[in-house]
Amino acid sequence: MADQQGRGRGRGRGRNDRQEEQSEFVDKLVGINRVAKTVKGGKNFGFAALVVVGDQKGRAGFGKGKAREVPEAIRKATEDAKRNMVRVALREGRTLHHDGKGRWGAGKVVLRAAPPGTGVIAGGPMRAVMEVLGIQDVVGKSTGSSNPYNMVRATFQALKEQASPRSIASKRGLKVQDIVGRRTDGASEAGISETA
Repeated sequence: MADQQGRGRGRGRGRNDRQEEQSEFVDKLVGINRVAKTVKGGKNFGFAALVVVGDQKGRAGFGKGKAREVPEAIRKATEDAKRNMVRVALREGRTLHHDGKGRWGAGKVVLRAAPPGTGVIAGGPMRAVMEVLGIQDVVGKSTGSSNPYNMVRATFQALKEQASPRSIASKRGLKVQDIVGRRTDGASEAGISETA
């Protein structure tokens, strides 16, 4: 009897674990298109969905899915996004380490790090990517194509080029303080020369 109760509790915990695992990701629907295929008897309509998924702690991905029904297309796109997640280095967990540019096809984006309190200044697909990534302060501008697929891909290309001081220090064989210290010292020297 006690053994059966133990097993029952174990099964319940397993279900809750799965729900918690799914709830750790935030997903946003970026765009949905109705697509048509012309066949002998007429037209077959379907739906194509573009979804971005992230854990709001520096991991995000995007995916696309096609199906005859909208919910199925969104489910496929969400699964695809979870399979293709990338990690982005964030400064203080709120903004980017440095400015970045991305391009995909005719879509071009520029991302700039911002001081605390700025918020997410970006439109449409870029905003969705920033929100699921967990970035709180950033300025983004897109030029060229406004196609959401191109904009999302260009945004991810810009984010993949982000490098943290720790990764740069390990590549150069230096300490993090040397790299960050130089940046701070250079700024302070410029400030001293301007005031003097």
